[in-house]
Amino acid sequence: MLPGLPVTDCLPDLRAALADRGVAVLQAPPGAGKTTIVPLALLDEPWRGDDRIVMLEPRRLATRAAARRMAALRREAVGEVVGYRTRDDRSVGPGTRVEVVTEGILTRRLQRDPALEGVALVIFDEFHERSLQADLGLALALDARRHLRPDLRILVMSATLDGDKVAALLGDAPLVTSTGEAWPVDVRWAPRRPREHVEPAAVAAVRQVLRAEPEGDVLVFLPGAAEIERTAEALDPGPDVDVHTLYGALPAGAQDAALVPGLPGRRKVVIATDIAETSLTVEGVRIVVDAGLARKPVFDATTGLTRLETVPASRASADQRAGRAGRLGPGVAVRLWSKVEHAARRRFGEPEIRQADLAGLALELAVWGTDAAGLPFLDPPPPRALDEARRLLVSLGALDPDGLPTAAGRSMVALPLHPRLARMVLVAEAQGQAWLGCLLAAVLEDRDVLRGRPDERPTDVGLRLALLDDPSARHPLADGRALHRARDRARDLARRIGTVPGTGGDPTEAGLLLAHAYPDRIAQARGGPGRFVLRAGTEAWVTPDDALAREPLLAVGEVDGRRTGGRIRLAAPLAPNELDAVAGAEITEHARLLWDADRDDLVARVERSLGRLRLGTVDRRPTPGLPATTALVDRVRSTSLTALPWTPAARSLQARVAFLHAVAGDPWPDLSDAALRRTLDQWLAPLLGSATGRADLDRLDLTRVLRSLVPYSVAGDLDRLAPETLEVPTGRRARLDYTAGDPGDPPVLAVRVQDMFGAATTPTVAGGRVPVVLHLLSPAGRPVQVTSDLAGFWSGSWHDVRKEMAGRYPKHPWPADPTAAG
Repeated sequence: MLPGLPVTDCLPDLRAALADRGVAVLQAPPGAGKTTIVPLALLDEPWRGDDRIVMLEPRRLATRAAARRMAALRREAVGEVVGYRTRDDRSVGPGTRVEVVTEGILTRRLQRDPALEGVALVIFDEFHERSLQADLGLALALDARRHLRPDLRILVMSATLDGDKVAALLGDAPLVTSTGEAWPVDVRWAPRRPREHVEPAAVAAVRQVLRAEPEGDVLVFLPGAAEIERTAEALDPGPDVDVHTLYGALPAGAQDAALVPGLPGRRKVVIATDIAETSLTVEGVRIVVDAGLARKPVFDATTGLTRLETVPASRASADQRAGRAGRLGPGVAVRLWSKVEHAARRRFGEPEIRQADLAGLALELAVWGTDAAGLPFLDPPPPRALDEARRLLVSLGALDPDGLPTAAGRSMVALPLHPRLARMVLVAEAQGQAWLGCLLAAVLEDRDVLRGRPDERPTDVGLRLALLDDPSARHPLADGRALHRARDRARDLARRIGTVPGTGGDPTEAGLLLAHAYPDRIAQARGGPGRFVLRAGTEAWVTPDDALAREPLLAVGEVDGRRTGGRIRLAAPLAPNELDAVAGAEITEHARLLWDADRDDLVARVERSLGRLRLGTVDRRPTPGLPATTALVDRVRSTSLTALPWTPAARSLQARVAFLHAVAGDPWPDLSDAALRRTLDQWLAPLLGSATGRADLDRLDLTRVLRSLVPYSVAGDLDRLAPETLEVPTGRRARLDYTAGDPGDPPVLAVRVQDMFGAATTPTVAGGRVPVVLHLLSPAGRPVQVTSDLAGFWSGSWHDVRKEMAGRYPKHPWPADPTAAG
């Protein structure tokens, strides 16, 4: 026999709607009994057969409490007809027909079995909370009903909800409303003073209602665990009042203790987050004190960071909270804000899908095989946030560039973790560090295992891993309950991936694993101790005395979600040589070709970067191609050709051609240094197509190169018109020097005067048009005469030169008529 709660009045309409249409929306006020009465009332419906009713609850505490309450109504133990299943705990049996689950459980079940075999009805309880998992679960369940299971029944329930909008989403489903009367609640307004903190205001309000109301327990709503603990510490309500705290991070036992009736003759104050807003009946509560605040995660797609924001609770949420006071009888709700402010608040809270990190949803959709646009979402996910999520999943290796799930992505979606942490655990498993990966995931996923103010806790995640891995380890800030919870979570993850807890794991690898989970949060030291910049360019910091303040690189697991100046909360050192293993494909390299003065060679100076992180420079041998060719040509130009391997023969050839260009003109080319420098791109660049450095310049044969620049039509005349040597009367060949003067000046023939005995005239070049300049030398090689008129010299000053030479070199012949000698 079910208790006569208000929701029982609408059960006939609800049964008819589900039997006829298979879908329905139920609106019932807080305390109407929908969570515990409706699933039990539908057990005997013909369409259920032997299949299960699965009901989703938004929180683990509500899941356990709902199952226990229903089992108690049936006078059975949990795990018989009524059971529950959460991420970390389960109590179900072969005879279970009503299974209460947390929302993520349904999503994973749908991914494994899209047809939901053995499930007759899925109930989405407290859907007004609009969690991301509830929205996704409903979209997938409706898609499965449309394509695979037309007989699958779906019921959405809530106290405060836009029922017409949800009914339209379900295909114009019948909207059933509970008209049963709830107990009246006297709403009182006690606004905080300007700039008054919420804790003293809550303490004052609780003390006042305990004095003013002679009976009934008090339920206090505050935004977070920190405010709850501070309020509990400051309350001191008196010897006959017991104070309990209630928030998600508490152990199950502590949570359950807050829900049971108080001891006879004593009153109870339960200070809770919005965990107590829906689904739960906190026994004995007749008074609610509501701070009117909620703490919500807000994702910034620009920075890739999620920040917790304390926001005003919506009017619907305030109604839910006030309704807690009217479940068992007339109640009182004290609101710590004004009636005018209340009227200006949003009617409903912002759906999580509009402001959350969508990486998990994007991966679920990819594995499901349907784009978001093809699924029935009450509020579609924002396109920009969804695109950012897909980009993250590609970088994590969960999706390929086309957006299809990889084998790793399919493995990741099977783990009850954010894709970042799932990726980290899989990498750890592949590297023989599975237990370390499970420990690290447990540290990152839940509340910190260290107590105290956030700005007083050390940043190093390695300290936390040591405390988790070794239960005998001690630290003054260690939070025993949080450590116990994290160890249980790590063991559960180890079980899921098939590893043995406590085996394998090198804490020094924590940074590498952390970077695999958060490749976009790698941080580099920039500035003084404790100053860092994240990969996206966001600045972040730790205190200068933190153990990680002087590390060059950090893998960051948690940072305040600010655009600038975020506080790093959890991190581990990362070795520079580990970056390639984490983000090698995303490291960009920009090479600058330059001439290294120390090496006297061309080098490719590669500047490596990862986003806004500067990873330093590496000198490499340039690769052949136009950039290297251009750099070498520029080097030659900047040195005015001295970087080329000039030889005497090459310079001689250059001068000979320059001489002919000056005296004969075209087609003899201008091969002067100035002309060669102007035309480097035409004659030198083609020779350096495969060149990479100075050695390639050194291998050039400039003599051959210069000869190639002489037109074929005159190249055969070069040695005739501008010979390298001339034969002198003694029969030997003497070298002509074309470099002694300016281009066009006659070449110089430096010979001993005796070598010209027998010659009556000056030798010529350029086809006899240009006499050479004779540098006549003594037997010791000293100049005797410079002349271009040999005949005039013999007939003139030779007489005096002959006397001087004969006296100085008596052993050498000095004929009076050199033209007749020989």
